[in-house]
Amino acid sequence: MANEAKPCPCDMGYMMEYGGVGQEVQIEHIKAYLVKPPSDSDKAIIIIQDIYGWQLPNTRYMADMLASNGYIAVCPDFYIGKEPWSPSHDWSTFQQWLEDKKPTNINKEVDAVLRFLKSQCGAQRIGAVGFCWGGVATHYLALQYPEVRAGVSVYGIIREREDRYELKSPTLFIFGEKDDVIPLDQVSVLEKNLQEKCTGVDYHVKVFPGQTHGFVHRKREDINTTDQPCIQEARTDMLNWLQKYM
Repeated sequence: MANEAKPCPCDMGYMMEYGGVGQEVQIEHIKAYLVKPPSDSDKAIIIIQDIYGWQLPNTRYMADMLASNGYIAVCPDFYIGKEPWSPSHDWSTFQQWLEDKKPTNINKEVDAVLRFLKSQCGAQRIGAVGFCWGGVATHYLALQYPEVRAGVSVYGIIREREDRYELKSPTLFIFGEKDDVIPLDQVSVLEKNLQEKCTGVDYHVKVFPGQTHGFVHRKREDINTTDQPCIQEARTDMLNWLQKYM
């Protein structure tokens, strides 16, 4: 049973009834969802899951959308078979669940995916897009992997690292104004420190008015009609950022 006195602030939103047009593949020790664009491309995007895991239909929908825009899209299981978070879980146990799933402890998996994209898919330009947990992971990649040419971190911030403002690759940060997981004061601190410490690398921090955590991929335009402009604008911003730097 979920803890009703302390519900999960990372709301599931609307799970899409969506099967995807890609296929599941094995990348060394990792399972992954892979979808290729309509025509040959040397550009690839690593899509990084939220706490609900790599098989979430909403995330696969985003992978398919990126593929339709000309990118090889791969969504690996960065939990390596471990159980993703569930809306029925007790939020008070979240830190315990997270202990062996740190978004800043993914180098082995990232290295495997990079090898796969280069050797098996012919990728020469690689970017990353992550949501929630994956937004933190994307921020991490921007600090550790200059070969990842561009990143879009969607409602995710690294909080505990001293070097978290020293980006190595251009990064777009997208947030919602009403996000209970990442309050605006944390977004302001991020932007202020990036202005002071991030030199020579482009970045942009954008806050969408009235939006909550998960709005870019967990809300549905056909149901959340008032949010539709923000959902579409954020996705367009994501595509424009990737196009600019890849």
